Amino acid sequence: MSKIKEIKKQYLDSIFRASSEEELEVFRLQAIGKKGYITLKMRELGNMKPDERLKIGPQLNALKDEIDSAIRSRREELFDQELNLKLNSEWIDLSQNPRLKPAGSIHPVSQVTEEVIAIFSDLGFYVADGPQVESDYYNFDALNIAQDHPARQEFDTFYLANSEGLDNQSHVLRTHTSPVQIRYMEEHGVPCRIIAPGRVFRSDYDQTHTPMFHQVEGLAIDTDTSMANLKWVLEEFCKAFFEIKNIELRFRSSHFPFTEPSAEVDIRCCWRGNQLKIGEGDDWMEILGSGMVHPKVLSAVHVDPKKYQGFAFGMGIDRIAMLKYGIPDLRSFFDSDIRWLKHYGFSATDQPAIHRGLSR
Repeated sequence: MSKIKEIKKQYLDSIFRASSEEELEVFRLQAIGKKGYITLKMRELGNMKPDERLKIGPQLNALKDEIDSAIRSRREELFDQELNLKLNSEWIDLSQNPRLKPAGSIHPVSQVTEEVIAIFSDLGFYVADGPQVESDYYNFDALNIAQDHPARQEFDTFYLANSEGLDNQSHVLRTHTSPVQIRYMEEHGVPCRIIAPGRVFRSDYDQTHTPMFHQVEGLAIDTDTSMANLKWVLEEFCKAFFEIKNIELRFRSSHFPFTEPSAEVDIRCCWRGNQLKIGEGDDWMEILGSGMVHPKVLSAVHVDPKKYQGFAFGMGIDRIAMLKYGIPDLRSFFDSDIRWLKHYGFSATDQPAIHRGLSR
């Protein structure tokens, strides 16, 4: 009995003097671990006489529970002490202004592209994509663009030198996203309803033209698609994009090799106080080109033009961004000026959606 009391005092004193978790673990293993003193003593109970076992067994169990409880209590005390030390040494002055990290902005081209996709997706159009390096066939021939057409000249188009592994056709940086329409119809057939946003390239540079810009083209092919459907789609798009209910469009007869009849589309506008007002006034501004898909274009993708017909349209994403957000110079889109992007850029949380409004 005196031996157990002596062991109890020895272990409890050691536990309460422990200054770290590591020391506590050492004492725990020495006392009640698999090879600890108390554990070994409890294994010897089987070799004792019954009367000794009845006397010593309960004492060893009580000692084990008391040591285990003391270790747990001391562990909590050490944790509280460590936490208090951290709280006293690590503190934040909440009265100081926070040092905010500068946040990036979404480029207007990226934002407007998402707005366009959101609108046409709501109208049932699928987003298609294609390569930016195209062959003569997809960029010109399949779109009924004649061999002597000015668009084929080097002063208007970027031609690439043929490399090994390429076919014998000339390759260009695509001048429009119309090749995507050809590739889509070849792969998926008709009927179809798609838009093709992306980069395009032309050899031009001034206040309203850059060698690289962004375009979105649309295509809808079915057995009974008409100019009336085209007019409705463009009107609905303009209402949603400019967020103006009363939008008036004017279709002017024009010529494009890949559509017949063809029409350039103007939107009613006016200048008021050096600011462009869309949907008001007596002036008109061209915003896009459109028309009914030429029968030769349908024949190029093995679609019967006597059975199927459809419309196509194309507009510059950069141009409509300038109109909507009052950006005066197209070249500034590509100047990498952080000040400009802070002014015209969008927050990453400004995700366009029809149901909650396109823009902030």
